[in-house]
Amino acid sequence: MSAEMVANLAYRLTGRDRDLLALVWEHRVLTTAQLATLFFPSPERARQRLNHLHRHHALLRFRPWTPVGSKPWHWVLGPAGAHVLAVEHGQTPTEFGYRQDTATAIAVSPRLAHQIGVNEFFVALHAHARRHEGTVEQWWSEQRCAALWGDLTRPDAFGRWTPRRADGPPTTLDFFLEHDTGTETLARVTAKLGGYADLAEATGITTPVLFWLPSAKREANLRRLLGAPEVPVATAVHTPAVHTPGGPAGSVWLPADATGPRRSLGDLALLWATVPRHDRADDDSAGA
Repeated sequence: MSAEMVANLAYRLTGRDRDLLALVWEHRVLTTAQLATLFFPSPERARQRLNHLHRHHALLRFRPWTPVGSKPWHWVLGPAGAHVLAVEHGQTPTEFGYRQDTATAIAVSPRLAHQIGVNEFFVALHAHARRHEGTVEQWWSEQRCAALWGDLTRPDAFGRWTPRRADGPPTTLDFFLEHDTGTETLARVTAKLGGYADLAEATGITTPVLFWLPSAKREANLRRLLGAPEVPVATAVHTPAVHTPGGPAGSVWLPADATGPRRSLGDLALLWATVPRHDRADDDSAGA
């Protein structure tokens, strides 16, 4: 790719474009609908701009195979987009860590659906925040979490959620997300809590763990195995948002030590308000 092509792209990119490219890089792959929800006023505007970025090799796209109908376009960072982001970091694309074959490998990865599911959780939070004046203050990828805490635990994501409260000042919830697709044994799923307990002990920071499960039956079976976790835990089922008012922000969460009622993320923030909270303002302050 020539320097002239990259320079031409850099000149044409808006601030929103740069934020979009950085988010795609951080979270590996997002669908057209997800990017439309996060960045654009309408699906049509999203399609127009994404196609523009694709024509300039800032983004690459693919459609996963399906036996019936068609899947939406899935977007990953393209070589020109990587070059621009690398320059912004004072690096070459190689130093930045970008390889086109690695970026596109997610297209045939068995973890594609899992990654899209993790991203959908946070896209739904962003959508809820826009409607109800909450804030997704942090959304960290599995890769960033692994770089910080991988010797102890590897969450699917780290999040910070601050809902708007009509009855007082906002209370923020830090959490680790475990997006479960039913492919692991429940014994292996519950064994992950040992790593979270070790991380809490090593850092002095207790961060709740949210298990986002594919069915009510699997949730019930998992809850029977949880016992008394050493860190705060809540479970919920990731049914389609149309059946769950508020999506993951809504009253779908059941703490491990409770039988009901289900609580919203804002309720969990109040319930666990005594949990020490670390100011993860930057990566360096969050390491174990």
